[in-house]
Amino acid sequence: QVRLVESGGGLVQPGGSLRLSCAASGFTFSYYAMSWYRQAPGKERELVARTSSIGGITNYADSVKGRFTISRDNAKNLVYLQMTSLKSEDTAVYYCKGESCDGVFNYWGQGTQVTVSS
Repeated sequence: QVRLVESGGGLVQPGGSLRLSCAASGFTFSYYAMSWYRQAPGKERELVARTSSIGGITNYADSVKGRFTISRDNAKNLVYLQMTSLKSEDTAVYYCKGESCDGVFNYWGQGTQVTVSS
């Protein structure tokens, strides 16, 4: 059974930091590119960051470049999103996604809420 379970969300003040984690199971994690998406109320889900299957290639949305870092631990089937200098506009539900190399399989987690507010 495929599972992606996000954790680490919460309430943080502007300028603060959070680290999100996503634990994967039920598929060959090291074969999958992993991404973080987010969806704010009333907005479409958007790509935040993506890492290739072996972690050598990363991509970021312009809005988070220099503030967020995606990383993965293939030995532990974990992917992380380190978020720093958080802004109110970063408030959203953050989702973890796994994508097979051929694009055939896509798995989503249930999401974790991040709220940036004073």
